[in-house]
Amino acid sequence: MFQLEELGWSSFFEEQIDPEERELYSPARVAEETKKFYRVYAECGELLSEVSGKLLHQAASRQALPAVGDWVLVHARATEGRATIHRVLRRKSKFSRKVAGKTTAEQILAANVDTLFLVIALDRDFNLRRIERYLTLVWESGARPVILLNKADLCDEPQARALDVEVVASGVPVHLQSAINGEGLEAHERYLRRGQTAALLGSSGVGKSTLINRLAGREVQRVQEISVAADRGRHTTSSRQLILLPAGGVLIDTPGMRELQLWGSAGSLPRAFEDIAALAAGCRFRDCQHRAEPGCAVQQALQTPQSIRTAGRTT
Repeated sequence: MFQLEELGWSSFFEEQIDPEERELYSPARVAEETKKFYRVYAECGELLSEVSGKLLHQAASRQALPAVGDWVLVHARATEGRATIHRVLRRKSKFSRKVAGKTTAEQILAANVDTLFLVIALDRDFNLRRIERYLTLVWESGARPVILLNKADLCDEPQARALDVEVVASGVPVHLQSAINGEGLEAHERYLRRGQTAALLGSSGVGKSTLINRLAGREVQRVQEISVAADRGRHTTSSRQLILLPAGGVLIDTPGMRELQLWGSAGSLPRAFEDIAALAAGCRFRDCQHRAEPGCAVQQALQTPQSIRTAGRTT
């Protein structure tokens, strides 16, 4: 049995249901998606579900079908542990990327997320440009970004790295932590309260599975041994899933991304790179390419990183 409010149910979703639908269907949240079925959580319990033929026929694209984190209306058959999904409720946020490969299509990784944890490992995985690209995706989703710098115990100068991240992520909360020994995990409490949904985003091997196990208080995700040659753990998650945490809150894990391609409008780009945009306004030439032009404020700032930090904080 589940309480809808603990799963993230709110008036935003309640107002989308008319009285007739209330008589016929029950609200449920998509916890996991496979090729043919969905695992959903409803007031009557956990149900194995499939999409109705009508919904499948009317769906103009894959994005009209359920994704992990979606709220749906189902016809529940509790005694069988089964259900049929008849409608997907309007999303208050969605986190998407372009599908891997040459196909031009959107892939929804998580829906109805309040906070997106961007997990970055402070070892060989550390890359400021990757953080910028991830932030572009997060701003586009409608969720609040929070950066978690994991594996701080493997870094000689974690505070210096954190300061570097603050430069490229102006205004975004940055937290140092070590999931393997539990340091810094108390910072998650403010984001994982009852009814709140967070999702984990990051490359393979950054420690998301270890973090989930720590927050859940049990082994939810299997973690492989750390590769000595690569200096990183191997991420074993192969599907997105929704996890209920004992202290409150809902967490959505996503598989490590091997390929990151942006999806959506260009409107989120200036926000992700607002510090650079502020500096570019000081360039001598309006069409400056920020390479070798004289009077380039961006190139000058690269020689004095403090000026980038100042620009990011004043925009």
